[in-house]
Amino acid sequence: MMTTFVRASTAAAAIFAAQAAIADVTVYTAGPAALIEQLAEGFKAETGINIEFFQATTGQVMARIEAEAANPVVDVLISASWDTATDFTERGWLLPYTSPNAASVPDFLKTDTAVAQGVSALAIAWNPNSGTPRPTEWSDLTGADFNNLVTLPDPAQSGATFELVAALASSQGWDLFNGLAANDAIVAGANAEALNPVLQGAKAAVFGAVDYISLNGQAKGESIEVIFPASGTVIAPRPVMIMEWSQNQDDAKAFVDYILSDAGQAIVAGQNLMPARSDVAANRPLIADLTILPIDAAAVYASRGETLATFAETFAQ
Repeated sequence: MMTTFVRASTAAAAIFAAQAAIADVTVYTAGPAALIEQLAEGFKAETGINIEFFQATTGQVMARIEAEAANPVVDVLISASWDTATDFTERGWLLPYTSPNAASVPDFLKTDTAVAQGVSALAIAWNPNSGTPRPTEWSDLTGADFNNLVTLPDPAQSGATFELVAALASSQGWDLFNGLAANDAIVAGANAEALNPVLQGAKAAVFGAVDYISLNGQAKGESIEVIFPASGTVIAPRPVMIMEWSQNQDDAKAFVDYILSDAGQAIVAGQNLMPARSDVAANRPLIADLTILPIDAAAVYASRGETLATFAETFAQ
C-alpha cells in the first residue's frame, strides 16, 4: 500500500520526503490518524489515486510547512483551526475551489478557498468513577467537590481552548478562571496531556476537552462522559485547503470532493466529529443541539497575546 502513516521525527521526515516525491496527492493533517487513514484508503479504492500523508499536531504541521517554504511538498492541508485558513488566504497560499459536494455545507463553514471537513466542540470531560458529582456547567468545576481535580489544556498550545477562554472571558470576565485557579485546577499542556490524568483517575474532569477525542474514548469503554454546558461553548471547524503551489491540483480537488461525499462524511462521523454537511447524520450532538458562544475572530486573534498573558498570570498565582 502506498499510503504511509508518517510521524514527526527526523528519520521519518527523510523517509516521507522520498515517498512524497512519487505521491499523487500529499496531505498534511492535524486531524485524527484513524480519520486520514480511512479517507486515504476510501479515496484510493474509489479513484485509484494514491494519498501520502503526514499526521501530527497543529504546531508540527505548521512547522513543516514553514520549513518547506522554499520547496513545498503539501498539496492539501487539513487544519484543526479555521484561523489557519484565514491566515493562509491572506498570504495567497490557497487555491480557490468550491466542491460540488459542498452544496449542503452551511455558508459559515466554507469560503472560496477552504471548506470544513468536520467540526468539533469543546466540553467538560468528566470521569463518572471519580467520586465527584456530575458537573453540568463550567462554574461547577470551581466548587469544593473539584478541588485539585480539574485539568485544562493550555490555550497557548490548543487553538480551540484559546477560543473557549477568549469567548468565556469576553462574555463573563475572568472570575470563572480566577475560581478555577483558586480551586487548584492544573494547566496540563496540550489536549492529550489534559485528558490522560482524567482517564487514569488521577483527576476528575477536563475544562475544555475536545469532544470527539473523549467521545472516541467513551466508545472504547473508557470511564469518561462528555458534557456540553447549557451556558455555551465554542466550535472548531476543521478546514480543508488546496495549496496554490500544488502540482496535483485536479487530484487534490478530487480528494476534497471525496471528503465531502456521502462516503467521506460518513467516515468523518465515524470518528465522532460533526460532519460538515448538514444532511449527513451523526451519532452525537450536532451544532443545532449546542449553545454556541459568539466570538469575533478578528478581535479575538488581534488580542491573542494579551489574553494568553492574562490566562498565564491567573494560573501562576
